[in-house]
Amino acid sequence: MADLLRSGPAPRARLRELLAGPRPVVAPGAYDALSARLVEQAGFDVVYMTGFGTTASLIGRPDVGLLGGAEMVDNARRIVAAVDVPVIADADTGYGNAINVVRTVRSYEQAGVAGVHLEDQVMPKKCGHMSGKAVIGADEMTGKIRAAVAARHDPDFLVIARTDAAAVEGLDAALDRARAYADAGADLLFVEAPTSEDDTARVARELAGVAPLVFNWAEGGRTPPLPLDRIAELGFALVLFPIGTLLAATAGIRALLATLAADGTPAAALPGVPSFDEFTDLIGLPEIRDLEERFGS
Repeated sequence: MADLLRSGPAPRARLRELLAGPRPVVAPGAYDALSARLVEQAGFDVVYMTGFGTTASLIGRPDVGLLGGAEMVDNARRIVAAVDVPVIADADTGYGNAINVVRTVRSYEQAGVAGVHLEDQVMPKKCGHMSGKAVIGADEMTGKIRAAVAARHDPDFLVIARTDAAAVEGLDAALDRARAYADAGADLLFVEAPTSEDDTARVARELAGVAPLVFNWAEGGRTPPLPLDRIAELGFALVLFPIGTLLAATAGIRALLATLAADGTPAAALPGVPSFDEFTDLIGLPEIRDLEERFGS
């Protein structure tokens, strides 16, 4: 976990090192600083800031383009400050045209994230596993990727190009777009929401050697939930598990509230949740006490 007084190893260089390894990098989703700390404590090497979860947690609404760039960057900054592992963040469409993308990339970079993914949807966008999406022209998106690459100050900052065109224009068009985005300088390619294992395998086969690939294991989404070994066999470099933590938290809160409503107190639900002392330990109270002894309070 992030030490309040020390910095961990350079997260962007670490992420590139991980992605060059023999197995896919697994990045569970986090929607706030607490869920990010839990991902890190569980032993994962990378945290993924989910836009779906950020929208749900901040405003209690679906991921349909309701948040702006400043809100997303603020959430990313808090998540980065809570952990020492690299953070990859959803940057939606870049929140405008190529000039907006320049500001978006610089803002995320200043927030400390190790990389972002940018998508080719029309704004306001939708979650990649929802219906009713629309995409901008491939040429316009290529310009946005070029702008993103030019805007970064740290060459280790990752620009991930996502295309949602498979659901709109078909898989052939999505693959053509992915190749164009790689030519524009994208570090990784993210073909969103293939709807069969055959389509997923085709993405992996046709883009092999073009750029490292992202697989979005969207819990309950349109892409078949392949085993990790199969994803590795296909050659994907990065696997996102974007909303499982959000869904689990929702289930836990619902269960506790149901007990409270039925019994008048939450007592019967408490054996299944962390104790007060356990929770304060996991969010860093011992470190605060050490600092109090060191500096006085």
